Amino acid sequence: MTHSTYTQQAPSSFKLNQTLVADAPCRDEQALAQAELYSHLESQAEAVAPTQDPLTSRDRRIIGEIIEVEPESVRTIWIEGGITVWVQLVGGGRLPFDRDWFATRVAQVKATLPETPRERNERLSNELKKACTVFGLYHGEIDWLGFNTKLYQDGHLVGFVGCNQQGWYARPRQYGLNRVAPSAEQVIGLLGVRTAIAA
Repeated sequence: MTHSTYTQQAPSSFKLNQTLVADAPCRDEQALAQAELYSHLESQAEAVAPTQDPLTSRDRRIIGEIIEVEPESVRTIWIEGGITVWVQLVGGGRLPFDRDWFATRVAQVKATLPETPRERNERLSNELKKACTVFGLYHGEIDWLGFNTKLYQDGHLVGFVGCNQQGWYARPRQYGLNRVAPSAEQVIGLLGVRTAIAA
C-alpha cells in the first residue's frame, strides 16, 4: 500500500528570518516562522478584503462621551447575553455596562451631540438619492462644500439642487432665483418634474 503526502511550498514573497542563531532550539525557529507566516497571511487577507470598522466616528464620540474617554480609544462594543454591553478599549481594557442604562445614555447623548459636516452630507446625499429615485432622475457630481449638484433626466439637464441654511433649494438654470422647500422631493417637484411611473 502506498502513501502519498501533499506538501505546499511557501509563496515566493515569504521570507524566513535568516538571522536565527544556529544553536537556537527548533521550537523557537518554528515559532518565528509561524509568526511570520501569520503576519504575511494577515496582510494578504487585509489587501483582499479590508475589514470594515463597525463603529462610525459618531458612534465613538457617543461612547466616549458616555464613559468619559477620548473617542479614539474606543475599539468596539458588543452585547453579551442580552444584558451587558461591553466596551473594548484600544489599550486592551474592557468595561461592562447594563444594557438598559447604556441605551438610555446613548439616547441622551445623541440628542445633544451636534451633527458633523460629513454626517450632514451623508444624510443629505441619502435624501437626494431617494428623491431622485422617485422622479427617475440622476445627479452629477456633488459639490460637498456647498452641497449642490445638477439633476438629469434621460441625459438632459433638469436643473440645479442643493441645500443650505434655508433648506433645500432648486433652480432650473445656472443663475436665477432659488425655490426653497423643506425636503429634496418637494424641491425637485418645484422644477416641474413629474414622478416616474413604473411600466
